[in-house]
Amino acid sequence: MPTAIALMLLGALGYAWWNSARAAAERAGQLGRDACRRAGVQWLDQSVHAAGMRLCRHDDGRLGLERTFRFEYSIDGEDRYFGRMTLRGDRLVMFSGPPLPPAT
Repeated sequence: MPTAIALMLLGALGYAWWNSARAAAERAGQLGRDACRRAGVQWLDQSVHAAGMRLCRHDDGRLGLERTFRFEYSIDGEDRYFGRMTLRGDRLVMFSGPPLPPAT
């Protein structure tokens, strides 16, 4: 019986880990699409790629995860540039990517 409870707890922890990773990737994808749309560039491959993860302290002092994602974009359809963003939870803390067009 204790083995079954331990397996259930392990399964629940695995599902929670997977679910939070999926939510962070979806949030990063939305942020990347929005940035490319605002800059007037093409978002390539329609996805983000996990580039790193580490423990960090959130603003309230609790431990949490900081996830870094990579994405690719093109200015004229023939070139390829890399963008990068870092999320703490669901909050964007660092972004480097397509520059905004000059204001007219």
